[in-house]
Amino acid sequence: MTNSLSNRIALVTGASRGIGRAAAIALAKQGAHVILVARTVGGLEEVDDEIQKAGGHATLVPLNLRDFDALDRLGASIFERWGKLDAFLGNAGVLGTLTPIAHLDPKVFQEAIDVNVTANYRLLRSLDPLLRKSDAGRVCFVSTGAARMHIPFWSSYAVTKAALESLALTYAAECEGTNIKVNLFSPGPTRTAMRAKAMPGEDPLTLKTPEDVVPAILELLSPSCTKQSELVVFSPVKGT
Repeated sequence: MTNSLSNRIALVTGASRGIGRAAAIALAKQGAHVILVARTVGGLEEVDDEIQKAGGHATLVPLNLRDFDALDRLGASIFERWGKLDAFLGNAGVLGTLTPIAHLDPKVFQEAIDVNVTANYRLLRSLDPLLRKSDAGRVCFVSTGAARMHIPFWSSYAVTKAALESLALTYAAECEGTNIKVNLFSPGPTRTAMRAKAMPGEDPLTLKTPEDVVPAILELLSPSCTKQSELVVFSPVKGT
């Protein structure tokens, strides 16, 4: 990190666990005021406790991302309190069910579309005016290699993440010439609850932790970031 995130306003979805939790805590440690969005109040409170222990500050927003009207109201609430948004980490996502396409429950597929794609569209729609008020608005969406690998049985996750990538890159193109930089981040296999659900027989100790990938995310959310329209694939620092 070459620039501090001090006094920046950052919003993180899926902030109660995994990569979202680790990123939220790291952002707060760098001086950002973090807006924590997740469904579970208890999980958000635990993250807030960690942030306060580190001397940081956060605002808790218990919210189901399928409540699209609430996402519209979120932008208005942020405007009323801060008048801008400096960083948005679109991290929340659902795996869906690993099954052949012909066996995929329509409700499961719709949930994946709602959370992985539509919620992020609605958030961009709600947050765009706030990001344009920032002197260096930064947007990062968490994606996956599955979006481009066409792995059997992974349709709900892969299809929706591919759509998310297209959404993000289209928005990035629309932000050319502004202070907003929009990028994608693919962490690779990481020790999260979603990974454990997808790969139940895998030894989690063989995987990197969410904390390992967070520095790369902070770089993309930093005012000093010059990347635009890039898919950044996590690559560990040599020797770690």
